[in-house]
Amino acid sequence: MTAHFELSRDFVSNIMADKAGDGPSETQIEQGNVQIRNESESKEEGKQDGEVGTEEAMAVEDEGTESECYCGKGRNLGTVEIQCGFCFRWFHQECIGCYLGTVIPFMTNYQFACRGCSPNSLENFTKKVSSFSQICYTAIANLNHQTQLSGESRPMFSRDREIIPFIDKQWENLTTQSRRTKQTWHATVAKTLSKETELFTYKEEVLGDPHFGLSIPDLYKVGPFCEVLKQSGSVPSIGKSGGLGDSGKGRGYKRKAPDTVQIPGVKQKRGDLGPTTKLAPHGYPLEHPFNKDGYRYILAESDPHAPNRQAFDESLDWAGKPIPGYLYRTFLGTDVLFALNDRAPQLKISDDRLSVMGEKGYSMVRATHGVRRGAWYYEAHIDEMPQDSAARLGWSQCLGNLQAPCGYDKFSYSFRSRRGTRFHQSRGKHYCDGGYTEGDVIGFFIHLPEPDNPCKLLPNTFKDRPLVKFKSHLYYEEKDLVAETEKSLKPLIGSQIIMYKNGTSQGLAYEDIFEGVYYPAASLYKNAKVTLNFGPEFKCPPEGLKDFRPMSDAASQTMVEYALADIIYHVENEGKLPEF
Repeated sequence: MTAHFELSRDFVSNIMADKAGDGPSETQIEQGNVQIRNESESKEEGKQDGEVGTEEAMAVEDEGTESECYCGKGRNLGTVEIQCGFCFRWFHQECIGCYLGTVIPFMTNYQFACRGCSPNSLENFTKKVSSFSQICYTAIANLNHQTQLSGESRPMFSRDREIIPFIDKQWENLTTQSRRTKQTWHATVAKTLSKETELFTYKEEVLGDPHFGLSIPDLYKVGPFCEVLKQSGSVPSIGKSGGLGDSGKGRGYKRKAPDTVQIPGVKQKRGDLGPTTKLAPHGYPLEHPFNKDGYRYILAESDPHAPNRQAFDESLDWAGKPIPGYLYRTFLGTDVLFALNDRAPQLKISDDRLSVMGEKGYSMVRATHGVRRGAWYYEAHIDEMPQDSAARLGWSQCLGNLQAPCGYDKFSYSFRSRRGTRFHQSRGKHYCDGGYTEGDVIGFFIHLPEPDNPCKLLPNTFKDRPLVKFKSHLYYEEKDLVAETEKSLKPLIGSQIIMYKNGTSQGLAYEDIFEGVYYPAASLYKNAKVTLNFGPEFKCPPEGLKDFRPMSDAASQTMVEYALADIIYHVENEGKLPEF
């Protein structure tokens, strides 16, 4: 049966690398950053108490600038490109995995951290409120590029006949502000263009028809921090960021980090932090929707291989409409950990997402990855178990009740610390004498035979599900159909669950369990604390148990399975998906 799903090593490696979001490796990126810093320091030391001229500064700063995207290709002027505020590299919109919202070429009102610069390897994009200076700057840059494409290549544009109409047409793409019902903003644009002489040039060949252009017309230099030139009070130089930086500074001058730059017209709030402050370790957003109230939320990332992806990115007519789910794919971490969203909110998860502490009544948390076939094992170390606390540890399907102990319903099976009872459907039966307590290591083995139906070898793709936005990230939303699923549950003949205490088997706990995908699960009562070890090395290896895989291997297997499921979806729906 499994022979039909054998893949070549190269094909599997490519899928896994793609799902893991591999662009340049973190080591390569860090080496590049070190090289840039070293070059910058050497250039600074080379200044002999004098000031470098503008042309010389431009030549020096441009030398060695990193501009390649994850895909390895250079810039594509005129399309949406986003610049990282740390390594200053440019990334194509279709190569970025996080949600960008409505964007337009040459925009400046954002902060972005790429995978290599984020300490958690998860991109973070934050769109800022646009000042009118930024709106006008982006508008003129787009007009400039349009004339270049037409062969006209004009640097100056009529305020009333070109700039204001362009802003009016592209308002939702240029700013997060609601569209103005009155035309008083026309006067604000006129005032901004006339006042910001460091940003815009002016001429009026025909009386009453003022024209404006960019003070630095090179569109390759339009970046998210281009307006910092207003702070210099002197001739701007071209910085590594591709934007406009300060010049005329002595050798003691230190460049500010990009996320500390004050953008004119935008008041910085005390809580306005940099782009990577809201990321948890291992790459999951700290602010996220929890699985509850009959709905589950699965973090999504952009799928660069989706059909019509580029057409959708370049379409301005799709603004404000729901994003088709097939353009994204399920975000899968590279490590098996406690899930931040698939848990009861009152449980406390450690920073490394391997330990959990309970609070008050029983509640549960599942791991990030589950298994549907094969033999698997993980272990749990009981870190703390005060006298009035307890734990029920084991396996749970995704529909197991999070506000109840593991083993409460048909979807979960558990081993209780008190009296060594095993639980399923809230029915406890004696399993081992004495249970377990603080300091013990409890092992959990599950064997799920290969399903008879080939359709059950792969997970269901989420590409046909709706996407919802929460705190700048997109999630697939799935309704829990608990009652319907309970009625359709069937026993999986030959399946087994065995528990181990300090490496010693406690005997067969369950056999012929219900079909489904099973996740390692921990439910705690009061202040008990446990740490899970998913392998591959175990503190107490299971005695006499052979031919099993550590749960840590489930991460790579899940990547391959979801990649195949997504490919099948695209093949089956070829020609049926909307075009833009």
